[in-house]
Amino acid sequence: MNPATVTLKPGKDQSLRRLHPWVFSGAIGRMQGEVVEGEVVAVHAASGELLGVGHYAPGSIAVRMLAFGPDAQLPDAAFWEEKIRNAYQLRQGLGLTGQGNTNVYRLAHAEGDGLPGLIIDVYGDVAVVQAHSAGMYKARPLIAQALQTVIPGLRAIYDKSSETVPAKAAPDARNGYLLGESTGAEHIVQENGHPFAVDWETGQKTGFFIDQRDNRSLLARYAPGRRVLNTFCYTGGFSSYALMAGAELVHSVDSSKKAIELTNRNAELTGLTDRHKAYAQDVFTFLKDRHNQYDLIVLDPPAFAKHLSARHNALMGYKRLNAAGIRQIAPGGLLFTFSCSQVVSMELFEGAVLAAAIEAGRPARILHRLTQPADHPVSLFHPEGEYLKGLVLAVE
Repeated sequence: MNPATVTLKPGKDQSLRRLHPWVFSGAIGRMQGEVVEGEVVAVHAASGELLGVGHYAPGSIAVRMLAFGPDAQLPDAAFWEEKIRNAYQLRQGLGLTGQGNTNVYRLAHAEGDGLPGLIIDVYGDVAVVQAHSAGMYKARPLIAQALQTVIPGLRAIYDKSSETVPAKAAPDARNGYLLGESTGAEHIVQENGHPFAVDWETGQKTGFFIDQRDNRSLLARYAPGRRVLNTFCYTGGFSSYALMAGAELVHSVDSSKKAIELTNRNAELTGLTDRHKAYAQDVFTFLKDRHNQYDLIVLDPPAFAKHLSARHNALMGYKRLNAAGIRQIAPGGLLFTFSCSQVVSMELFEGAVLAAAIEAGRPARILHRLTQPADHPVSLFHPEGEYLKGLVLAVE
């Protein structure tokens, strides 16, 4: 079956020739055939040359490209298997598969793996799929088939797309198993030898913030003997690493009672709860009266900005949060501070932290600039995929 076609305006084909995977609506000159959200369309230059194929969606990003060039074919079962296999082999090369001390990793990172709109996280023998576009949502059966073919020993595939797929495209979307079923048992995974209980059915995102793995390991180098505060702790990843590294004490703070329950459970798994205490409280309120109580503070808030229109307010939020942390940390303390807002660049984030240090009146030095781990790759042709940025500051 021939797909509908999208023809670009003259001069609007250069980004696709540079292999950027997005076609913006303003670049489209005309559309032919039945153009339906989530279906594959062929994208042509104004000259008529085929530039590739991709998933169509109404909105600013009109097409997310799946394949480029004049020989691009409609995605079939073989296409999905090849994409998933390439992603899996990369993780094999990173030493993340088949390891006893780490069995949780990101298998597919959207544009970073040539699969725009698709996230797949692996928790032991379970893969959790999240479709962020109608096209990927419709392709779930073929994606599940490819996962079973590629990953040995896969017991279950859980689809957690109801929160992420556009509501108008899939109004009846429900989370559920594409393969296997719930066992009802607690699922414990290992990350660098650290045990964590993961609940992909009811937890945030796919159940665990895999993207902080390398940064948690870095924190473990500095945690021994320190008094650690982990804010916006969610499931307590940084807290568990600090405890097992020998921190003097670890306090975890999150406004969500469910997050605090998860953090306490993960602290229990370390066997070191005597040095841990968790608080279900607003972070800003908690920080007000904690002067010099901690000499290592983690500031890892949720995204302050989802869109460019919110970027200015997000930068003000990062400045306010970091000023509070810098004011309260003990002299000689270390501040691990992060932004996961894609629209806030490292340069802008660093500027907000600089403004916070000036406002707090504390000298600080940058020890590390941090980003997402290798299983969250960034395509050279899609720099927007670099969303996580962080700084480690030594505060005088």
